[in-house]
Amino acid sequence: MDFSNGSVSNDRRKVHKSAFDSADRLSVSLLKTSPKSPMSPKSPRSPKVQGKHSPFKHDRSSHSPKDGRPKKSGYGGKGTWGGLLDTDGSYFLDPNDPNYDSSEECEPLDAGKSTGDFEEYKKKAIIIVEEYFVTDDVASTSNELRELGNPRYSFYFVKKLVSMAMDRHDKEKEMAAALLSSLYADVVDPPQVYKGFSKLVKSADDLIVDIPDTVDVLALFIARAVVDDILPPAFLTKEMASLPKDSKGIEVLKRCEKGYLAAPLHADLIERRWGGSMNKTAENVKARIINLLMEYVVSGDTKEACRCINDLKVSFFHHEIVKRTLIMAMERPQAEGRLLDLLKEAVEEGLINSSQISKGFGRMIDTVDDLSLDIPNAREILQSLISKAASEGWLCASSLKSLKVEPGKQALDVGSAKIFKMKAQSTIQEYFLSGDISEVSSFLESEDKTCSAELNALFVKKLITLAMDRKSREKEMASVLLSSLYFPAEDVVNGFTMLIESADDTALDNPVVVEDLAMFLARAEVDEVLAPQHLEEIGTQCVGPESIGNKVLQMARSLLKARLSGERILRCWGGGGSSRPGWAVEDVKDKIGKLLEEFESGGDIREACCCIKELGMPFFHHEIVKKALVTIMEKKNEKLWSLLEECFGSGLITMNQMTKGFGRVFESLDDLALDVPDAKKQFTNYVERAKIAGWLESSSYFSKSEHATSTH
Repeated sequence: MDFSNGSVSNDRRKVHKSAFDSADRLSVSLLKTSPKSPMSPKSPRSPKVQGKHSPFKHDRSSHSPKDGRPKKSGYGGKGTWGGLLDTDGSYFLDPNDPNYDSSEECEPLDAGKSTGDFEEYKKKAIIIVEEYFVTDDVASTSNELRELGNPRYSFYFVKKLVSMAMDRHDKEKEMAAALLSSLYADVVDPPQVYKGFSKLVKSADDLIVDIPDTVDVLALFIARAVVDDILPPAFLTKEMASLPKDSKGIEVLKRCEKGYLAAPLHADLIERRWGGSMNKTAENVKARIINLLMEYVVSGDTKEACRCINDLKVSFFHHEIVKRTLIMAMERPQAEGRLLDLLKEAVEEGLINSSQISKGFGRMIDTVDDLSLDIPNAREILQSLISKAASEGWLCASSLKSLKVEPGKQALDVGSAKIFKMKAQSTIQEYFLSGDISEVSSFLESEDKTCSAELNALFVKKLITLAMDRKSREKEMASVLLSSLYFPAEDVVNGFTMLIESADDTALDNPVVVEDLAMFLARAEVDEVLAPQHLEEIGTQCVGPESIGNKVLQMARSLLKARLSGERILRCWGGGGSSRPGWAVEDVKDKIGKLLEEFESGGDIREACCCIKELGMPFFHHEIVKKALVTIMEKKNEKLWSLLEECFGSGLITMNQMTKGFGRVFESLDDLALDVPDAKKQFTNYVERAKIAGWLESSSYFSKSEHATSTH
């Protein structure tokens, strides 16, 4: 617009001039907020106004090398207002923009701060993460993050580290988890870690576009953060309440809670998922624990010792620290006070929880007899330590087993127990090679009869422990041996109880200890080595619903309730105690039929009993009862009755199997009556005879709905 001629009134000229002045001041104020602007606030750049004789003619864009922006600031050409109210250094986030990312919003900035700071932080954070994945240098990455400053943006570093690791290999995932654990509270504040994971969960719907397994991987990252104590467990509940029900974030949190954190021994499994802690074998961790305790005894620096305990990152194994500390206190009476102070401090700081303390003391009680070989009066010293810990308030003594020997019960000599364990291990290893059950029986018969119950329990524990560390063949052989030795059920129960009590230690070398023990326990019931009530008895020895023992029992019950559980459990390790696959049901029925025919035609009763035993299927003995009873009724020949009588008398066929066998015959009476008209009358007669002989409960009767029902 040209104001050089007189065609425009003075009033109109003043209005236009006022508008230009206002626009100029606004652009100056906006430019002051942009650190990227190379212009000095003292000489602001006014917008270009078209016209030959503009009053702002001399405020053209500078051609100085200090300002490298294009002429007219990149805005429109002739006939336009150009960038009257726009600047290149500032912008705002529009939630309606398709490219909007809520994670890029930050809190209101203080004076002198701008969005440019955040943009710069994001660029450098990505570079730091990429360099870390190449160097794997935690210390260097930590220093770079400190130098970067702006701790208020640390949440973005957390988010970017995890999201970049999610799209890489397990190595980078483990590196990311380890870095977060190292930076927590030292370089990155806890609220920033929380906020970073919160934004990850909220952006799960976006992440899944590029990373198909986002739900599983992000759930594992959150579970790992909870296990590493850098996220509180309450994070899952709070975030779930704030998310839409149909969002992927809800799926992530549910997968984390039910798929990972609710699993047995989840801490150890989660830490090993990406290859982490693979170098933390039981022996490795134990060696590090001993070293830190020895250094502590010399230095007395409690804070440093606690820091070392925390650095181990094995919170599920803190009971080993308790145990080693107590052993050292018993071996070095002069350091007893200092060592107890360390445990007290660890408890008060929340480093070692009460459950791990109780477990550590419990393990000491279980091994106190072995300790007595090296430490005189170990039992009395341990009792003194328990009393001191309880009086100081960091141990609940009522949760521990008694240290006193039960009156009237002969305790197994410690030396004898140690020798027996060595002999038993050698015998079991030989059995795994030869499969000779008679050799094992001879070994057990030669041992001290006065303490046979304790020795039997120790043998059961040693047998299953060695089998769990081997292949399916040895596991099957162990189950066959256990059913062949005819140990008293109480001794087997004690053996399984000891196995469950030591399961935490076993889990370090065998992560599937729960599954293995549950299968051995279920197999023992199927083989009728144990009765169902014995599982309940073992359950009373398990403290707490989250204990290893409780998880073993739950899994064992589930296995036993499954359809065709007997056959499935028998065949889980191959069956038959050898490398050959287990027999099919029809094969077993055929063998039983031939066995009974051979005995009926003049076979020896002892040989028949041996053949039944060699089948190795005591849970299927009801088939023998059924076939024998049907043959007796069809042929009116009671020779097979004498075989049943011998089998029951020797304990080869139990009352439970007898009841099942008679019940199956009762169910087939209608079909049997087609060939044997008086089948029902005969059956009633044989049931009465079986009751008199003690094969069946005297109060039992048979109905169509159930094989046998007791009137009790």
